[in-house]
This record gives sequence, structure tokens and C-alpha cells, in this order.
Amino acid sequence: MAAPSAAGLAGRLRAWLPRLTQVRWSRYNPSYLEPEVNKELYQKPSEELSEEEKEKLELKAVRPIKAAPPPVSSSVFSDPMISKFTNMMMKDGNKVLARSLMAQTLEAIKRKQLEKYHKAPADEKETIECNPYIIFHQALKNCQPIIGLSSITKGGKTYQVPVPLKDNRKRFLAMKWLITECRENKNRRTLMPEKLSQELLLAFNNEGPIIKKKHVLHKMAEANRAYAHFRWW
Repeated sequence: MAAPSAAGLAGRLRAWLPRLTQVRWSRYNPSYLEPEVNKELYQKPSEELSEEEKEKLELKAVRPIKAAPPPVSSSVFSDPMISKFTNMMMKDGNKVLARSLMAQTLEAIKRKQLEKYHKAPADEKETIECNPYIIFHQALKNCQPIIGLSSITKGGKTYQVPVPLKDNRKRFLAMKWLITECRENKNRRTLMPEKLSQELLLAFNNEGPIIKKKHVLHKMAEANRAYAHFRWW
């Protein structure tokens, strides 16, 4: 009896594949609703809600709701950028410690700015920012480089070619520089929240070593602009 060909085996297996496909079951019944984590929806007055939103709210009053995943929160203090920074700062999976350090950093920024606010004269008080979340976001934005360098090998030589950076890469470099600066160049007796709050306040005012590092990268990209055409090769 002749052995079946490869095409014949493939045809037979293809017929059985749909029956062998693994089905992933959910722990929730189909009657469970998805959790709503949009903060703006809870702050809207009932007169401004659409018919669909009103119907969803009425359903949620009588039907069970799924548990929200751990990284998702509808809290007023929840911030995805601070959560990402906390995850980058975390070591060995100790997220409780990373969150505690981040909370202490924001508290230290608030204390320093309030102290500066009460010592300042009346005409300068309006210019002092005391919200640590706004300071964090502005400092991170000031640290983000616009252009970077990419190693491209051409003709046996490696060139540092200037390339524009995507938004994700800009944020990653800014966070990485801040964390590295706080870990490597801080005094032994200085705690992490104290050093990080200093660096964030310096970056908020466009000062400090992180801003210098960004300018150095921009100068290197400007010096290597003759190799910019290698980007398309």
C-alpha cells in the first residue's frame, strides 16, 4: 500500500484543525458588563448625557460588572504617565516600593514649591506652580529630545545618522535619563525621592544635567547632518 502524499495529509489535517482549536473561556457570564473607567463620564451632569450613556448607567444599576484590571483606575489621582514612570523605576518587581518612592517624590515637590510660594513676594506668587502633576509632565516634556542618532553601516563603516524620534521613544529617553541620573549621580546619603524631586524641578525650569544631555544629543545630530541621507539607504 502506497504511503499518503504530503498534500493528502495536509488536506486531512486541515479538515480537523477547526475542531482542535483551543477556546479561551472567561470567568464571567455574558450578562456581566465591562467596567467604565472614563473619569469624564462620572463628572458629567445627567442633562448632558446621551441616550446611550443613560441606558448604560441604568443597566449598570441592575446588572453585575466585571472587575477592572489592576493597571486601570478611574481615580482622580490616576495618571498613565506616572504609572509608566513608576514601572520603569521598579526593580525586581517590587512595585509597592516604586509607588511609595513616586508618592514621596510628588510630596517633596509639593512641599518645596509651597515653601517657595510662601517666601515669595505677592507679585511673584502667581508665577509659582505648586501642582506636582503639572510639574512632572512639564519636566518630562522639557527632557524629551527631538532628534536622535541611529547606527547605520554603509560600505564597511558605521555612521551615526540623525533620525527624528517617535513620541514613545522621546518619552522613554526622558524617563531613562531621569532615573539613571538619580541612581548613578546622587550622594550616598541622599534618598531617591529627594534626588528625583530636585531633578524634576530643575528640568521644569529647563536646567540641570538632563537638559544638558538633551542639548549634547542635539549638537551631535547637528554635527552629523552630512550623513542624514543614509536614512533612506
